[in-house]
This record gives sequence, C-alpha cells and structure tokens, in this order.
Amino acid sequence: MTPGITPHFGDRPVLRRTLTPIGVFAAIVVAGITGFAALGNVGFVEAAFWLVDLTSIDLHFEAHAGPERATKAYAVLVTGGLVLSGLWIGETVVTELFGGRIPAEVSRATMQRRIENTDRHVIVCGYGMFGRTIANRLAEAGQAVVVIEIDADNADRAREDGHLLVKGDARQEQVLRAAGVDRSTKLVAAIDDSNVNIQIAIVSGTATSAPDILVRVGDEMYESVAKEAGADEVVIPEVVSGEQVIGLLERPAD
Repeated sequence: MTPGITPHFGDRPVLRRTLTPIGVFAAIVVAGITGFAALGNVGFVEAAFWLVDLTSIDLHFEAHAGPERATKAYAVLVTGGLVLSGLWIGETVVTELFGGRIPAEVSRATMQRRIENTDRHVIVCGYGMFGRTIANRLAEAGQAVVVIEIDADNADRAREDGHLLVKGDARQEQVLRAAGVDRSTKLVAAIDDSNVNIQIAIVSGTATSAPDILVRVGDEMYESVAKEAGADEVVIPEVVSGEQVIGLLERPAD
C-alpha cells in the first residue's frame, strides 16, 4: 500500500461505496449464468464456465442444436455489463482509497520543481497576518518568495495568493531544504510564537549557505535569545507598530 495513504476501513466508507457496483456485478453474473443455462439448455456449472470462456459457446452449438445467434448476442451483453461494472468497482475503490491524493501529489511535485528552479529568494515561515504582509509586499516588489506553512488553511491562502509553498514545520531541516534554504538570501521567521521562531533560526543557521535570518519575537525579553540563536535581525511588531503610532501622534496638526 502506498505510504501515507490509509483507506478508511474503520468506518468502512470504501466498502459502503463499492456495495452498489459490486451488487451490479454480482447481478450480471447471476443473470448471465441463468440466461446461458436457459438458452443452451446446460447446467449452471457449464453456464458459469461460458462467462469466462466464450469459445465454449461455439463448441457447444457445434454439437447441439439451439438458439446460437441469440446466445452469442446475450453473451456480448453480459460481457459488456461485466466489463463496465468491473471498471465501476475499480474506479470507486481507487477514488475512495486515494481520495484526491494523486492530484494533490502531482500538484505538490510541480510546486517542488518550481522551487528547485528558484534561487536568491526569501523564505517566509508562517503565513499569519505578519508573514502574509511581508510575503505579499515582497512579491509586489518583484522578489521571489517561498512560504513555509503547516496550517492547512493558511497554506491554502498562501497558494491562492500565488506564492510558492512548502507545507510543513519550518523547524525541520528537510522542510527548510525543500524550501531551498541553501539558495535563499533571507529567511523570515514570522510565526506567532517566539520560541518556535527562535528554533527556526537555530535550524536554518546550520544550512550550508545560511541566509540572513530575521526573527519575529513577541517581547523584548526574547531579543537577546534570538540573537544568540543566530538571528541577524530581530523584529518586535508591537514595538514597531507602537513607534509608528507615536510618530503619527507627534505630527503637527494641519
């Protein structure tokens, strides 16, 4: 079984959804055996054999009189029904087992190839409000951006906004490598968790060609820790926003 793909046999949706095509297949088998038995005046075992070996019909009517043309026409209908219902079963099982994962995997592979062909880009870890603002501003300025996001909704938003995306935990070395950390110029740890951002700085600093690292922290007490972890720049959005507000308030009134 393909790794990472787990059919839901616990609540048995695969079985439930295949019951109808399996029932149709079984009904065609029963109808075929019954019809062959009646048309060829043969036993059910021999009639069942006709389902898998249609040449047996020719051999039978070479030695016995009977409605050969009608039996062969019926055999065509039965065979067609078996093929179609068999395809229906197969399509249902594949759809249920893989549940859209094949198109998703193709999309992921295409995205990864695009990232592999990208260099001198900025990696933005986290696509919350802070990360989203940075990624969109950079993209508007013509800068290539790769977003790393573990949350499904935020990942979908990043993809919809047109950014290259790696879905995963930016604290994991393989995820950073998938985002091209060795080819990037800058990395922004923009998650709403100072400790996670500091961990990202530590891991990304071990890259063969480490980018400049900008770390977002939520409090000044984390600034020195982030610097020790390898951050080239530390940003405290609340402080920056507060300074911007003070600047606006200090402007002379018109």
